[in-house]
Amino acid sequence: MMDRSKAALALADAEVIPYREGPLSALKEFERECLSHDIPVLLAKPPPKECCKSGGCQCGGRMQLCAREEDIPRIEEIFRAEWLAQASQTLGEGLVQLKAPEEVAEGEEPPCPACGTAAPLKDGACSDCGLQLE
Repeated sequence: MMDRSKAALALADAEVIPYREGPLSALKEFERECLSHDIPVLLAKPPPKECCKSGGCQCGGRMQLCAREEDIPRIEEIFRAEWLAQASQTLGEGLVQLKAPEEVAEGEEPPCPACGTAAPLKDGACSDCGLQLE
């Protein structure tokens, strides 16, 4: 298993890009998961934003998880697999019902993956169940 020092060595001469930004506690979980799959990542402070100049913003506790661009598909696959496993578990508990995506004819609305309603979105959400889709 990779640790932070091995990741730092692997990324020493590599060009890294921010993959995800958020609170440190959440990103440490992402970092731990990536390192457990031997994907080198590092945590970095994001560049200051315009709001930071005046002070009082909430950006101070935010960090970025950075990785090599070529590792991003591997990272996404790990988290997609975890999400599917959690969704399957939730399905087993009868709390969520997901429907497989269907082919949609041109000009028609695609069905909502949660409830199957094929209608225009309302403020980026399903007009029937409210699932945020945009």
